[in-house]
Amino acid sequence: MAIKIAFIGAGSTIFMRNIIGDVLHHPALSDATIALMDIDATRLQESELVARKMIASMGVAAQVSTHTDQRRALEGADFVVVAFQIGGYRPCTVTDFDIPKSYGLDQTIADTLGIGGIMRGLRTVPHLWMVCEDMLAVCPQATLLQYVNPMAINTWAIGARYPQIKQVGLCHSVQGTAEELARDLGIATSDLHYRAAGINHMAFYLELAARQEDGSYADVYPALKAGYDEGRFPTATGANARCPNFVRYEVMKHFGLFVTESSEHFAEYVPWFIKSHRPDLIEQFQIPLDEYPLRCEEQIAEWATQAEALRKAPTIEVPKSHEYAATIINAITTGKPALIYGNVPNTGQIAQLPLGAAVEVPCLVDGDGIQPTVVKDIPPQLIAMMRTNINVQELTVQALLTENRDHIYHAAMMDPRTAAELDLRQIRKLVDELLTAHGDWMPDWVSGKVAT
Repeated sequence: MAIKIAFIGAGSTIFMRNIIGDVLHHPALSDATIALMDIDATRLQESELVARKMIASMGVAAQVSTHTDQRRALEGADFVVVAFQIGGYRPCTVTDFDIPKSYGLDQTIADTLGIGGIMRGLRTVPHLWMVCEDMLAVCPQATLLQYVNPMAINTWAIGARYPQIKQVGLCHSVQGTAEELARDLGIATSDLHYRAAGINHMAFYLELAARQEDGSYADVYPALKAGYDEGRFPTATGANARCPNFVRYEVMKHFGLFVTESSEHFAEYVPWFIKSHRPDLIEQFQIPLDEYPLRCEEQIAEWATQAEALRKAPTIEVPKSHEYAATIINAITTGKPALIYGNVPNTGQIAQLPLGAAVEVPCLVDGDGIQPTVVKDIPPQLIAMMRTNINVQELTVQALLTENRDHIYHAAMMDPRTAAELDLRQIRKLVDELLTAHGDWMPDWVSGKVAT
């Protein structure tokens, strides 16, 4: 019997193409029923057109339906992919950048931690909880594949309120960074062996080795550290052209291991690189302030051309991406095991971190589902760094669970980047201004409204 995949937020056409395209490459999934759902009817129609052209181009038997009603899309689903942004680039992301900037608080991406990540979490988690409610009603056995940021806050909040939902938070930073490191080292990615663990956007490579001619593996950390000290690394090509990995190499130099998340992201999770009174640091480490708004504006400008080309193309090339979703769906459906990196609630996988917190660890996936592994060898200095981010995540989740506005202030006050720049009164005022500006995008309890 064909499986059903529900895609919530399918108006993200390029991302939908990557995920569904990957699915169609697996013979066992090529006859899947795919339910695309979005609240934007125009974007949904564009995604339907692309999905149907991919199916026709590959000559497979998959079926597509479209929905603006979430529960209808979810009915009978075996797998649920979520990929949406509550409030969109405009107005919410713009607000998350512009108001903090007026306080002298610069950001780069602002979707994971910091004041922007907190605000996005407050907007996003209630909608993910609605997805979970609908899943319990119409597809309680489905597996939730969650691609929404802030990943760690979302995963923690879902696990806390809906522990019966089978979920995994998915990111591409582990496999993406492996490709970047292989490029720096001048080797094929397939020749790089690695093992990573931690929290989303702050996991570290505990093992990093290159295959030798005799088939053995040799640790590449000495080569990475020597290359950075000698000025050969990082390279500034491909995806790193706009933001070379100086931040990550510098963190490796002082803390010992290489982090899996990009330098533009990581610079705003810690207090050492972005300081209003130290513009020299921005230049030295080549940190792209306001990177996410710039990226969004470029994508918006490019989309009209891309959409028109997709509409006119009689067939569509369907390349494989490095996302994990299709690999997971295939492994669970066929029982053929696969290894992925997933974000799951901590039930002891990393004993040094709080129970319930979202941890990113290697996971075995097969017919029994997603099985996270236990990791015991993360160095204490890296655990300490992770805890500074977990403090913010936990307080944001507690604010949502208990509907306690005070914890929003507490989360912002504990954020490493925000605390390095602003005092307590400034932070409280900034939070108030942001919550007011976001208005109805925030849960009713934030403003004291009674839900109807």
